[in-house]
Amino acid sequence: MSQKTSLEGRTAVVTGAGAGLGRSEALALAGRGANVVVNDVGSAADDVVAEIKARGGQAVAVTGDVGEWSMGDRLVQAATETFGGLDIVVNNAGVLRDKMVFNLSEPDWDDVVRVHLKGHAAVSRAAAAYWRAASKAVGGPVYGRVVNTSSEAFLFGSAGQPNYSAAKAGITALTLSTAQGLARYGVRANAICPRARTAMTAGVFGDAPKTGGLDVLSPDRVATFVSYLASPAADEITGQVFVVYGDMVALLAPPTVEQKFTAADGVFSVDEFDELLTPYFSGRDPHRTYAAHSVARLGGTQPT
Repeated sequence: MSQKTSLEGRTAVVTGAGAGLGRSEALALAGRGANVVVNDVGSAADDVVAEIKARGGQAVAVTGDVGEWSMGDRLVQAATETFGGLDIVVNNAGVLRDKMVFNLSEPDWDDVVRVHLKGHAAVSRAAAAYWRAASKAVGGPVYGRVVNTSSEAFLFGSAGQPNYSAAKAGITALTLSTAQGLARYGVRANAICPRARTAMTAGVFGDAPKTGGLDVLSPDRVATFVSYLASPAADEITGQVFVVYGDMVALLAPPTVEQKFTAADGVFSVDEFDELLTPYFSGRDPHRTYAAHSVARLGGTQPT
């Protein structure tokens, strides 16, 4: 293990780490030498802590809902009191309440946005306050890494997940704001859009193949990339969004202007909009256009 990618002596917080992707991330970070604060809503966090310790690592469980704003402070406190500091935050916790927009209830919306977006914000805020204070104390930048979990749903607008898609779009924007706001303190923040076979995605990806070898959609593949982003080697990477699955990592470009329409005399009329825009969009499928463009640029297929 090179010094550039080692996490020896670092401390990480991983939310939603009791199973699936979060568990893989916690184990991967511990395997690189990090102390890990394992968060989840139930006793599964204790099982992951026991697994890390059995492998020779150090970890502590903090049970609770990241959708509660105070949980961010609790996790930072656990890291600093148990291991003496905080270096890495991996925001992963989430829930699903899949509904078409016409069947969406207020609790369906609130639960998903609260856990995904508010949960990311709560932990990020607490960590940011810690790193800002630490930077001021030493008079210079400190070591800080934030890896947030977005989704390709923020690009595609998944038809049966308006709540989830909106939350993931918010997480992407939160990541970019975090990267800009904390750069002066030495903190790097990036987002991943993973495809991984977990309990949450069982209805999409199904069971792992029984052919042996590492599953192409194993969460361990994503966790390896998260470990890299958490390492000193990734110091020049911030404010980026990556799609991660299988043997591929795709760096997304910022949004670009596809076409510009200009009023002939400086002020548009409705008829002029019709003359310019209607032919441009004629023949396109209004349900698939944006997603199709995004998929083509990724060189892959749209997830269900």
